Amino acid sequence: MTEQNTSQVHETTAAQNNSYSSEDIEKNKTMAALSYLLFFLPLITCPESQFAKFHANQSLILLITAVIGNTILGIIPFIGWVLMPFFGICIFILWIIGLLNALKGKAAQLPVIGKITILK
Repeated sequence: MTEQNTSQVHETTAAQNNSYSSEDIEKNKTMAALSYLLFFLPLITCPESQFAKFHANQSLILLITAVIGNTILGIIPFIGWVLMPFFGICIFILWIIGLLNALKGKAAQLPVIGKITILK
């Protein structure tokens, strides 16, 4: 990754974190982290929190990706079955990244799938 790309990533992450108030982040870090267990939990308990909604969206996208990916790989004989454990490990790594971001109070998008927005 070049220095320019790295600085753009840091600027994007900083801009995303600045769009959420620090009191919203501090108050709803736990709910944002819990969204990676049940994506809809922050939508019920703190619907006014934009930070928690961001992580609920990331979690929902991750869930949809996991279901679609496992379904497609499950249908494809042999090659799909061989690739399924690797796909599962990738999903687990993305889940850990999202959970840690929420606990740290960061609003960083997940790699590859994080740009998709369903919940606004």
